[in-house]
Amino acid sequence: MKLSKLASDIVESPTLALNEEARILRERGEPVIHLGIGEPKNKTPINAILTSAARLSSGEVKYTPADGMLSLKKAIIRYTEENYDRLVAPENVLVTNGAKQSLFNILYSVLNPQDEAIILAPYWVSYPEIIKMCNARPVVVTPEDGTFTPRFEDIERAVTSYTRAIIVNSPNNPSGGIYPPALIEKLVGFCEAKGIFMICDDIYHRLTFDRKEAIPAYRYTKKDMEDSYVIVVNGVAKLYGMTGFRVGWVVAPRALVRVMTNVTVQITSGVSPVSQAAAEGALNGMQSVVEALRLQIENNRNVLLQEMKSFKEARLIPPDGTFYALPDLRAFNCNSVEISKLLLKKALVVTVPGKEFGMEGHIRLSFSGSVKDITEGMARIKWALDPTSPNEIYIGDRKLIRDWL
Repeated sequence: MKLSKLASDIVESPTLALNEEARILRERGEPVIHLGIGEPKNKTPINAILTSAARLSSGEVKYTPADGMLSLKKAIIRYTEENYDRLVAPENVLVTNGAKQSLFNILYSVLNPQDEAIILAPYWVSYPEIIKMCNARPVVVTPEDGTFTPRFEDIERAVTSYTRAIIVNSPNNPSGGIYPPALIEKLVGFCEAKGIFMICDDIYHRLTFDRKEAIPAYRYTKKDMEDSYVIVVNGVAKLYGMTGFRVGWVVAPRALVRVMTNVTVQITSGVSPVSQAAAEGALNGMQSVVEALRLQIENNRNVLLQEMKSFKEARLIPPDGTFYALPDLRAFNCNSVEISKLLLKKALVVTVPGKEFGMEGHIRLSFSGSVKDITEGMARIKWALDPTSPNEIYIGDRKLIRDWL
């Protein structure tokens, strides 16, 4: 069977593959702890449930405009004004099937074959694959100082005549890092001077800790919306814990939104009106649900940091946002794939190899679940990797003895 080389070169999603393996183990009755999935455990906000149920009950579940329902766009416009201090028009907004489709539509609309897009390591696993799906080339800039913050000089050095976009994800998946305001300011000025699109993946922008703020790129541009090279991606999946509704959006110049809408027409036709109604309900409803989730996740982060203190030789830069941590485990094994496989096989803990995020020797841990999962999961990880921890542990009702260190 002869298949497309372009499609065949796209790698399998490591997070989805691990989710599937964990599901199979759980179905066998194994006491698996999942520290790999980026999905809050809160219930869907009641306003989202009520508005989506009302839409479903009406029986009017038909096609909607490909760029999104006007009522949802109005909610996004208000959200943008309140959180970004930026007034936009309905023509500046495109609603998509999750933020992932937003990113694909943007890159597909601005990249030509052989163009380049810069991504900053550590990066979300889908960035390089989406760029390759557009027949373009991902260019990775990796911090060389042991931190998760790239230097502006290194980003500038990576730019060539083929560079069309730079993707900025702050707060960052997988590290939880927040880029300094000075770096954001320099990138905005640089991109607008060079005519390079600055794609801001802001899906975690309100999930920050210790009173820290992820400064929006819009703060540093004086250009009109139609002339700016800043593009913002957001959605309801993370802030409201509505991952299954698959609603994201793009805020961008009208000319770009028109092209992205044409892309949507040809691949999905638009987003389900039931899901759009749910997103509208979340955005228009009580915003205390976001703060409640943020506080829960911040507490989980603090529990994780406390557990890490007793983990000899492991190094962790405390996350300032999101619900991810990226500990450095090179003292135990520089191969993160081997580490994740060992932890799943021996300790029944799901993690994600740092290699997939451009950070070999690290693993990504999600602390979006319960405190019990975090404490027990970390105890198992320490047992499996740290030779100073006890040789014996109970996992479920079984007593296990470590014999590989």
